[in-house]
Amino acid sequence: MSMSKFRDNAGHHRYEFDAPEGDSFAEYRDVGGVRQILHVETAPEAQGRGYAAKLMDGIVEDARANGRRITPFCSYAQAYFARNKSAGDVLD
Repeated sequence: MSMSKFRDNAGHHRYEFDAPEGDSFAEYRDVGGVRQILHVETAPEAQGRGYAAKLMDGIVEDARANGRRITPFCSYAQAYFARNKSAGDVLD
């Protein structure tokens, strides 16, 4: 396994975050140059450990690095942006 736990699995249109207890992922679609976050999920045995937030942190960093805008459609992604005002620079 690589040192990085976060990756954009573009072939499956999802971001992934590996953790020992189980993986988290965020499904997305690109529409008009905006990446829409459709669904965020963490394996049940890994929930409550902050992995979904780390996944979202990676998504924000990826958006900044690639000049991409994000629209959160799922409730978790919306809540993440509500809690993390500093990530608002990538919101569409």
